Amino acid sequence: MWLQTSCSLEFNSSVSTPLLLMLRLRSGRQQWVAREQYVLDPSVPAVEFTDPFGNLCQRIVAPAGQFSIRTSADIEAADAADVCPGACFIEVQNLPEDTIPFLLPSRFCESDRFTQMSASLVSNCGPGYDQCAAIVEYIRETINYVPGSGQEVISAAEVNSRSKAVCRDMAHLGIALCRALSIPARMVVGYLEALQPMDLHAWFEAFVGGRWYTFDATQSNLHGGRVAIAYGRDAADVAIYTQFGTPIDLLSMNVRVSRMPGPPS
Repeated sequence: MWLQTSCSLEFNSSVSTPLLLMLRLRSGRQQWVAREQYVLDPSVPAVEFTDPFGNLCQRIVAPAGQFSIRTSADIEAADAADVCPGACFIEVQNLPEDTIPFLLPSRFCESDRFTQMSASLVSNCGPGYDQCAAIVEYIRETINYVPGSGQEVISAAEVNSRSKAVCRDMAHLGIALCRALSIPARMVVGYLEALQPMDLHAWFEAFVGGRWYTFDATQSNLHGGRVAIAYGRDAADVAIYTQFGTPIDLLSMNVRVSRMPGPPS
């Protein structure tokens, strides 16, 4: 399917403020970026680089006063994320080197605290994909997905003690539980077609059967186009903007995803 995505951010600051942005899309296994627009108003110099996880990042200094960022893109995406029940567990010594960082505990995913819990949750599952699916089912059954309920970023251990959470929190818990089983898991932030209420979305991917597969405890299935913006160990790696120094006020944020009848002309 073809999707058109857009994200608009409006800021206000009393002084010029350095920002690190992560808003540009890249083509990958299940998405192809055909057209992209990225507008800074007022226009300021931007320096782009690729971070250790392959994300496209931009460094700017936002001027004092009001400042806006508007992005849009036309993307070909899969109708649904791939699933593969029974996909095998890959032993650590056989994992690709670039998956190793996603095995380790991180700031918001303290996987070393979930060893016993994760083992008990998957005791009746074959190793690999089916273990990840069991983890997602546990999260879906025990934690209510309540968009907008959590402004503060919390860790997987904190999420596990609560009865409601946002998508980011539920992804943190899934990642920590997978890593506790020696399954590489990473956070993804991006767009999901027909998400209600519409916003940027977070889910996680796990490396089983020789590739990354999508898991999302907030949704009953994996139907609908997904567009990844950024990948990382947890939310600290995938913030769409990071400010430095004097706080900058986010006045508004508007996210849209719509299906296109076909490729852009």
